[in-house]
Order: sequence, then C-alpha cells, then structure tokens
Amino acid sequence: MERQVVIITGPTASGKSEIAFQLARKLDTEIISADSRQIFDILEIGTARPGPEKTGKVKYHLSGILDLNEPYNAAKFAERSKKILDELLVKGKIPIIEGGAGLYIRALVDGIIDVPGDITEIREELKVVLKEKGKEGLYSLLVQEDPESAETMLPQNWQRVLRALEVKRSTGKPIGWFHKNQQESTQFEFIQFGISRNRSDLYDRINHRVDEMIRNGLVDEVKKILNSGYSREINALNTVGYKEIIQFLDKEFDLEKAVELIERNSRRYAKRQLTWFNADKRINWIALAPDSDYEKTAQIIYNKIHGTE
Repeated sequence: MERQVVIITGPTASGKSEIAFQLARKLDTEIISADSRQIFDILEIGTARPGPEKTGKVKYHLSGILDLNEPYNAAKFAERSKKILDELLVKGKIPIIEGGAGLYIRALVDGIIDVPGDITEIREELKVVLKEKGKEGLYSLLVQEDPESAETMLPQNWQRVLRALEVKRSTGKPIGWFHKNQQESTQFEFIQFGISRNRSDLYDRINHRVDEMIRNGLVDEVKKILNSGYSREINALNTVGYKEIIQFLDKEFDLEKAVELIERNSRRYAKRQLTWFNADKRINWIALAPDSDYEKTAQIIYNKIHGTE
C-alpha cells in the first residue's frame, strides 16, 4: 500500500502556506504545520499562523496547541507527526506537511541523529562557552570548526549551534554528513516540493509581510505575552519579529528601526533556509512569478502527485 505524504516547503514569505491550503482542499486532506513557532498558542501574528479563513475550511495539526513554556523540538515534531500521518493514511487521505523548519522536516524524513558515545563532557564545555561568551561566542566556534553547518544556522538558535558542535567534536564529522548518510527511519513515501521566487520578489514579499504584521497588531501581541508573565529568555521568543519588538519595548530603538531589523533578519533567515533546502536533492522546486496563481500551482502539484502531469 502506498503511504504518500506531500511536503511543501521553502523560504519564509514564498507563498507555501497558500499553496498547501489550496492543495489540501483539492485533496480533501489535512495539513501538519512544520513550523517551530506556530505550534505555540500565544504566537499568532508574528508567526503568520493560519487564521479562521483557512482553519474553517481545512484542518491544521500542530498549530496553536502548546503553552509558550512547553518544550518543543525537532524530535517531538517528528514523533507527533508520525502519529497524525498514520491516522490520516488509515482514512485514505494524502497528508500535507507544510512549513519552513528544515531541521524539523529532516527529522521526520530521515530520523534523528544518534551520535555514539558519551558527549556529556563536550556538552558541559560548550555550555561554559555559552555562559561566558553568549550565543555569538558559541556561534563563532561553529564558524571556526564547522563553517558548512554555520551557514545554515543563526547565532540566536543556540540549541542547534550547540548540537552541531557536539556532533562535530564527538565524531569529527559535520552534522550535515549524518543527515546525508543515515537511512530513512520512517515507512512513508515523502514527495517534497519547494516553493521558490527570485530574490527581489521574495524580499518585497518579506517587507510586505512585516508591514502587515505591524498593522495587524504585532506590538500589542508582544506586550500581551510579556504582560502575561512569560520570560523574555524563552527560546521561542528569540525569533525574528518577536525579539526585535521586545527590544523596541525595552527602548533600545524606535519602532521604525525595529521594522527595519525585522525585514533584514527575515531576509537573512530566508537565505539560510534556501542554503539548507538546496542541499536536499529530493526537493522538487517550483518557481513562482510575482503574479503566479496559487490555485493553479496547487493543481500542478496535484497532477504530479497523481502522475497526470
């Protein structure tokens, strides 16, 4: 029996969520969010989480269900997703995974890296670096010891940086080597599609999205989060959009500067996403023009899935 699962990914603001929504309606199926932040119930505007206009027509999983203090990572995503995939496949549906969290998608498709041996001592050494030199200091180590992995990460994602350093120091190989060489650990047939745009179009869309988030109340959303007693140090808030607004509220700079930084950091994030995804040759890329029709693009993917292209 075929156990097909469709993955739709790509950089932020590429239009992948709209295409996944249109495809889900054509397939009469449900969507699993492969986003490391949309899963938290209080993070809505800054994560561009699907609103009622979509959730009223298509069922979304792993979206808006966790408290901000609850731990969430790639391993938990893969574990939760597999259960949902099994449930949907039993119903005869073709599930859709949609999102830009490359590490999460890889954890589901290829499994979690299991590094042999005890790495406790290495981890403790790296935590000392983190404490004394901060996230930038830890990231600088990764740039020196594993520049290939550093290109796919941001300093603020210190947990990923720490893990990459652990793997490199304990095995002598970059973490990407394990991703490329390990066997797939699941029983699903993944069909991956990447949504791409030319750089100027993508950057225009990023800027437009940031402006829209500000108009929709991102500042008030962050105020509400902080007023609810959540710590600024929560990893989920160390995210493009949220961290800059927190800095604005702390009077480190004005709102205009915050918007400028969100746009810049979003562009940098998109670049790192593309570096990550381009390394995976299993992804079938679909290039969109500024005036591309999402429904027609979803139909193209539908035809490819059913072999009627």
